[in-house]
Amino acid sequence: MKLLFVHQNMPGQYREILMWLAAQGEHDLAFLTQRQDVQIKGVRRISYRPHHKAGKDAYGLSKDWETAAGAGLGAALALRALEKSDGYRPDIIIGHTGWGELLFMKEIWSDVPVIGFFEYFYRTSGGLVGFDPETPPNDQAGFFAKARNTVPYASIESVDLGHAPTYWQRDRFPASFHDRMYVCHDGIRTDRLTPDPGASISLGRLGRALTRQDEVITYVARNMERARGFHIMMRALPRILEARPEARILMIGGNETSYGAESKHPGGLRGEMEEELGDSIDWSRVHFLGKVPYDDLCRIIRISRCHIYLTMPFVLSWSLLEAMSMQATVVAADVDPVREAVTHGETGMLVDFFDPKALADQVVDVLARPDAYAHLGPNARAHVVETYDFLTRCLPEHIARINALVPSDKRIQI
Repeated sequence: MKLLFVHQNMPGQYREILMWLAAQGEHDLAFLTQRQDVQIKGVRRISYRPHHKAGKDAYGLSKDWETAAGAGLGAALALRALEKSDGYRPDIIIGHTGWGELLFMKEIWSDVPVIGFFEYFYRTSGGLVGFDPETPPNDQAGFFAKARNTVPYASIESVDLGHAPTYWQRDRFPASFHDRMYVCHDGIRTDRLTPDPGASISLGRLGRALTRQDEVITYVARNMERARGFHIMMRALPRILEARPEARILMIGGNETSYGAESKHPGGLRGEMEEELGDSIDWSRVHFLGKVPYDDLCRIIRISRCHIYLTMPFVLSWSLLEAMSMQATVVAADVDPVREAVTHGETGMLVDFFDPKALADQVVDVLARPDAYAHLGPNARAHVVETYDFLTRCLPEHIARINALVPSDKRIQI
């Protein structure tokens, strides 16, 4: 089968399925992207440039649409040129709808089926906007949320089938979208993400390796920002460190802002919180590791005695499910998208997002009474294997959806 994947940041959510298909060696795989620095063996990369980008002075309410339309036209024109030069024509197109890249695919090939990934629908309740009283929305937030949804509204009419990775994400979209979408996670490689009691990681300033014998607490986010509860995590540290004098905190993530409001502090949110907390924290036991290689990330999670996952109501991080697959003892924010993956007292412990004292007390108790929480890690892994495993759960569902849209002689065999 000829499969065309589309995502401005190759491979995006398609890493696992793309690698699996490439390993089969039976399919013609292409990837349309803005990136020019990524290459996957067995996958033809097709780079495109947006036809237009909204200027800095563009009207705010139409800026997202203007940029998405420019990306969509650039993507479509690149494929039209490829068809003329090479006769290229895919059997199916699979891509992300968020940046407009799928908007005009039917204008190039009206009868080629398209599956679109729908990640997030903007609302002024139930998500990031208005959740944190420290960053209240202005009186124009509703206008901008409505305007940003122009792209998904246009995209649902540009695809044959929609896809959302979790039920919480699907339910953000209007009910009229739901019968045109299926729900299935991208998939977690639980066969690779296994626990390892012998794991270790070396930290330069310690001069020795940390192992499961050390009292290690971990926090992971793409960036240390409010959307991922970094400010709450930091405010819990004084109480944790005082109660557990041997504990070390390993913080993984950049110091930028991916979602929501940016900190006005010159040092970013990290600088803001360091200034707020001052000498109430023993900074010698707090390790900011930045963004680390994936193998190192896994080793760090495997030595963790307690893994903290905080988020406002937003897209669930892969890191949570990966940590659960590695049998981590998780303490997480008690918000809707997390509750879809974590059951309190069974596969992890949930705490009020806004209560750093409750977070600290729960972490301290996990460390003080490990036998009382010993069931959480194995249960978490079992749940991820059953619900989110790539090979046994997610891959068959995605392949079935693809096969349902193509002729029988083109279908993929598992």
